[in-house]
Amino acid sequence: MSAYLIGKMEIHDHEAYARYKALTPDIITRHGGRFLTRGGEKITLEGDEEKRRIVIVEFDSPQKAEAFYRSEEYQQAMKLREGAAVMDLMIVGGFE
Repeated sequence: MSAYLIGKMEIHDHEAYARYKALTPDIITRHGGRFLTRGGEKITLEGDEEKRRIVIVEFDSPQKAEAFYRSEEYQQAMKLREGAAVMDLMIVGGFE
């Protein structure tokens, strides 16, 4: 079953966040993920306007998405965004 890593982030330090953002594509690729969106245009249809940056990454399974998140490579990259952004991050399972 596919899984989607969904991140919503409010960026406070764009320079520090850019360093983090530069590292993540290779790490995601090595863990079998692929970006579906990475901060694309948002159109609010209902509810409050979402002003945070939205990122969605597809993985083959929830386990692979979690393995990416817990990997040493990603944990090191996360240190670069400390203080640069406040992030909500979740894994949502797809369906067959």
